Amino acid sequence: MVVIVIDNGSLKLRGELTRWLFEAKCGTFVGNVNAMVRDKLWNKVCDDTERKGAIIFYNSNSEQGFSMEMCGEPNRQVVNIEGIQLVALVD
Repeated sequence: MVVIVIDNGSLKLRGELTRWLFEAKCGTFVGNVNAMVRDKLWNKVCDDTERKGAIIFYNSNSEQGFSMEMCGEPNRQVVNIEGIQLVALVD
């Protein structure tokens, strides 16, 4: 399963994401795609110039059972602490 949350995404980006994922709420996309499609969609999200920030969650073989990545959000980042991913504020 994949969950992508975007802030202020362009209509073009939202249209591209809805080809593969279900838009459950404005800017929140959910679906079940393979790793190649997930990575290509995530690259499109990170390359979108109108977007302010985005985060992706997807299944993985980790302690939490999922992994996450962020892009575009200048004051937050994903940190790995002893195998657990957390979101930290950056000063």
